[in-house]
Amino acid sequence: MASPTGLSQPNPALIFETLNGYQRTMALKAAIELDVFTAIAEGAKSPAALAIRCQASERGMRILCDYLVVIGFLTKTSQLYGLTNDAAIFLDRHSPAYLGSVAGFLTMPEMMETSKDLTAVVRKGGTLVNDHGTVAPSDPKWVEFARSMAPMMIPAAEAIAGIVKADAGEKWKVLDIAAGHGMFGITLAKRNPNAEIVALDWPRVLDVATENAAKAGVAARHHRIPGSAFEADFGSGYNLILLTNILHHFDPVMIELLLRKVRASLAPNGRAVTLEFVPNEDRVSPPVPASFALVMLASTPEGDAYTFGEYQRMFRDAGYSAIEQFPLTGMPQTVLVARK
Repeated sequence: MASPTGLSQPNPALIFETLNGYQRTMALKAAIELDVFTAIAEGAKSPAALAIRCQASERGMRILCDYLVVIGFLTKTSQLYGLTNDAAIFLDRHSPAYLGSVAGFLTMPEMMETSKDLTAVVRKGGTLVNDHGTVAPSDPKWVEFARSMAPMMIPAAEAIAGIVKADAGEKWKVLDIAAGHGMFGITLAKRNPNAEIVALDWPRVLDVATENAAKAGVAARHHRIPGSAFEADFGSGYNLILLTNILHHFDPVMIELLLRKVRASLAPNGRAVTLEFVPNEDRVSPPVPASFALVMLASTPEGDAYTFGEYQRMFRDAGYSAIEQFPLTGMPQTVLVARK
């Protein structure tokens, strides 16, 4: 009901929901660990059936599943639960698009710790964790990242392969910087049998990428450079250099330093390809890319979610001739392609 002034009635619900927002995280994490979504897909739809299938209490399953209905992951009809479309696609282990493994990285204590004292983070203007933030050398959480996050990145990797026309089969030399799980370079190698991939990351992380390359059948064309993107010798003559999910960790000065190094390693007419959360110029839309700035505030010394205009300036100042953006349909990230 509208107030006499025409404004909506004040309602503290948003405040209550937001201060209890951690429960959403923990509820989804618990449901993934208990395999609730897969159990429902297999036919265990009542609290009693779910309790048996998931080895939990009936009361616990009823309350958890009711909460998952409230926040949009499940449906409920006649006391029986069902999967929403997103849950069926992304949270049923039988689905080829299953993403449940991402909870292993996103809810790591080390990741959640970064936002524990956000008041102090805001006062400081950067992470409280350490001087390196999320890019500390050989940080073991990046091994967990590589193992957990690969399924979420496959659609973006396929999109990049389409944008750069990997299927054309040109002879390519590709550098995959901060390769992590390696799926971006591996996907290019799968789509283009004439592509040689060089993956750069910390040694233990590269072990994960090497495993994934072997599983994909491209190990013979997948090579390694262990070390830091700012310190390792890239070599030269690359047709493509991938900078996926890395630039947001740094300030513009460091980004331009890396972009110049990348440009020097590209072949004539070579391309630098990035995947980033790119908010609109207002910095508050779309919601996911805009919100990512807070993640960078809490977890890095000077990282940010940069707008396309800011990326244009950074690539231009680093000497690139042109930059294009390709927003990804159904995904919160944008691919940026810059020519030497």
